[in-house]
Amino acid sequence: MKRLAAFCALTLALIAPALAQTESSPPPPAAVGQTEVQTTGAPQPASTNAPANSTESARPLPPAGPVDNTYQLGAGDNVRVTVFGEADLTGDYQIAANGSLAFPLIGEVAAQGMTPQELSNVLAERLRQGFLREPRVSTAVTSYRPFYILGEVQNPGTYPYAPDLDVLSAGAVAGGFTYRANRGRVYIRRLGAPDEVRLSLNDRVMVRPGDTIRIGERFF
Repeated sequence: MKRLAAFCALTLALIAPALAQTESSPPPPAAVGQTEVQTTGAPQPASTNAPANSTESARPLPPAGPVDNTYQLGAGDNVRVTVFGEADLTGDYQIAANGSLAFPLIGEVAAQGMTPQELSNVLAERLRQGFLREPRVSTAVTSYRPFYILGEVQNPGTYPYAPDLDVLSAGAVAGGFTYRANRGRVYIRRLGAPDEVRLSLNDRVMVRPGDTIRIGERFF
């Protein structure tokens, strides 16, 4: 019995350090690409990036910033066409109601929807076909087609467009809003659009040539 007790004591003395090292060792590192799962806190919902107020307009409105070189010509626009070295061809022209421009030598050109640069390119190409060897053509808008304002303004009607025109300025041109006017929103139909779009007047709303603006009546 004494020998058995001595043997057990000796065995325990040998294996005790190994057990202590095993208990204090850190867990093995996670495998590469393994995602650590957080168990604290409630899961956060994914962001929807929804706008704070998306009820004013159900569809995007075409751009309405300052008129630039992306401007598309239309009926009522007046342009200055310069053919360098050809005084008889250089002059002021108007886009007709059917969207065409009547030009000497080549006749009518369908200008509706073209930018001034695109019209210059078409005129140069047509003149190159039997009239001029290497024509250089430049086109610039001298006055834009008018805009229309309806509804609760003092003098509804058609008015000349001016660059950097917004809805409040357009209302002032038409004599100002009536006392029944809803000053919180406006309805605009861009030229060529199938219907009008409702916009908030809390922001500055720009006007483009050919726009039809409607000021609605407020509810008491």
